[in-house]
Amino acid sequence: LLFPVCNLCGKCRPRDTDLLQPSLNFLYWSLHQTTPCSQQRAVAVLLSNVSFLELLQKVLDCTWLWSPPSRPAYLSSEDALLCSGWLLVASLLLYQHRYNTEVHQTLSVDFTEVLNAVIFRNKKPILLLVSIMQFLRAVLRQNFSSSLLVIVGQNTASGATQPQPSSLQDTALHPLAMQQVFSLVVSLQNLLVHKDLLLSQAVVACLETLVEYLYVKNQDVALHVASQPWHRFLLFTLLSGGQKSFLQPEVLRLMTLFVRYQSSNIISQKEISQIIQEAAEANIAELPEATSCALHLFLSQV
Repeated sequence: LLFPVCNLCGKCRPRDTDLLQPSLNFLYWSLHQTTPCSQQRAVAVLLSNVSFLELLQKVLDCTWLWSPPSRPAYLSSEDALLCSGWLLVASLLLYQHRYNTEVHQTLSVDFTEVLNAVIFRNKKPILLLVSIMQFLRAVLRQNFSSSLLVIVGQNTASGATQPQPSSLQDTALHPLAMQQVFSLVVSLQNLLVHKDLLLSQAVVACLETLVEYLYVKNQDVALHVASQPWHRFLLFTLLSGGQKSFLQPEVLRLMTLFVRYQSSNIISQKEISQIIQEAAEANIAELPEATSCALHLFLSQV
């Protein structure tokens, strides 16, 4: 089925949302819900179809074209297609790298636009924001080195060109700049305060990947970002709602991040003891799967 669906996509225009939406979802499902052997073949099929990749390129480009000043609160058919496109591209980046699959056509993405989509949001629906963050994670995890992706628009923001790297930090973090890193961290913190479950999971995962990327590039910068005092205020904000328990997946994963990078000014021995005490009093068997996994990671890190 991959062959005819790919060929069908290649003959479509981005405006053919009724046809493309289920097609891209089927391709995404095919990549994730199959055996490793079949997965490798599926990736090869998708990446060998030039017309399909050209269509994907057009869909990604529409993200910046389909951005009217007042977007509807609901997920429109256009936005739903964009979500499918970004999620599929993020998966292709992951599996192309895993299997070292031959690439017949590269995709080009303006990375400044990707960063600005997260930093400024511009009323983008939550699901589209989550999809773009999945792509951002895939790029960071591969250190901007994917043979499938060409990154353009590096070190620019809001249409104005930034000066060339003016410090050792900027040089080490290239193609990111310190200003972009801090803008991104602050924006992720602000998004986390929304307390939307899907958005929270994506934001924490993005923070984890970002700090991991920074740690490889420049350990001092990574530790500096992880120990920002605003993180502690963020934790208090997350715990100030109706559910004050530390046993929330996003809180546990944040705590794990701060323990991993030894941010003692953010998480103290007192908070660690509180989490362990709550875990001891909880019925572990009744905890949601996401909470159990996050708790396991936290205790292992401690």
